[in-house]
Amino acid sequence: MATSIAFFNNKGGVGKTTLLCNVAAYTADEYKLRVLVIDADPQCNATQYMFDDRKLTYFYDETSSFTLQNVIRPLSLGKGYSKEFNVSPSPRFGVDVLPGDPRLALAEDLLAKDWGAAIGGDPRGMRTTLMFAELMKRCEDYDLVFFDVGPSLGSINRSVLLASDYFVAPVSIDIFSVKAIDNIAAWMSRWRKQWISGVENVDDPDDVGTNLARSIGFLGYASQHYIAKADAFGTKRAVNAYEKIMKQFESIVSSNLSTIAPPPSTITRFLLGSIPNLHSLIPMSQTARAPVFDLKASDGVRGAHFSKVKGARETFGIVAEEILARAGLK
Repeated sequence: MATSIAFFNNKGGVGKTTLLCNVAAYTADEYKLRVLVIDADPQCNATQYMFDDRKLTYFYDETSSFTLQNVIRPLSLGKGYSKEFNVSPSPRFGVDVLPGDPRLALAEDLLAKDWGAAIGGDPRGMRTTLMFAELMKRCEDYDLVFFDVGPSLGSINRSVLLASDYFVAPVSIDIFSVKAIDNIAAWMSRWRKQWISGVENVDDPDDVGTNLARSIGFLGYASQHYIAKADAFGTKRAVNAYEKIMKQFESIVSSNLSTIAPPPSTITRFLLGSIPNLHSLIPMSQTARAPVFDLKASDGVRGAHFSKVKGARETFGIVAEEILARAGLK
């Protein structure tokens, strides 16, 4: 069975998609793992990052294409779970992708409405809520499934988290991310209690498939976009203003998320790693539709950029290897 990991934060602008796609590429390349990325964000940022414009046009203009909308549409029409399942390989990232679809935004209302029925024990509401958990049954050929989700506390993300073994929280180093952790903890606590109530109220849990829901655990957070400078020994450290906020995360995460989504018992520190500001390498990576650490001269890399590209592999690799170790995959 594939291990599923969601990259989730209700705060936007934290580099979530960039982190997910580069971690996915690293794990596939370095460890030869079979990796699938499911783009469950209606903005489809992961899909846009990993495919060129020609492929994107095909996804959204051709009826023969297969996106996440093909999975959801039969369920929205009351026809049950889709029996189809097709993925597209990303050439530069070396992983398979179930492309996102802007029409996924329309599923938010469906999932929100059926959530109200689900927590009352209604079988249809529960089946709709479990659509991503059901989808995981079709991912058995993979070692890892990464879910990219939008920055919200909405019903799509709730359904994704019910299908995930673990989640990772990318954070930016500001006071708003501290508040976001509080919001996530309160929101997850509430819906977990509601879900348990729904399972207790349903007449036949096995018929509905409530056993598909996974008991999610928190793997940690990755801090991003801090400004680094070298100390007297040449070691790069975050500047003081950022460092003060960074120190708050461990205690806040430990007191909130570790109780809502219990982490593996081996975790003693929740920081997975830190991604400094990579400046022009990020837009260069997005334009090339390639991992930051795989950028080449043909992608526009010049001079000092080459050493930064090499350093990016180590930077994303540290986070990826921590995730794999904590998820028991290394």
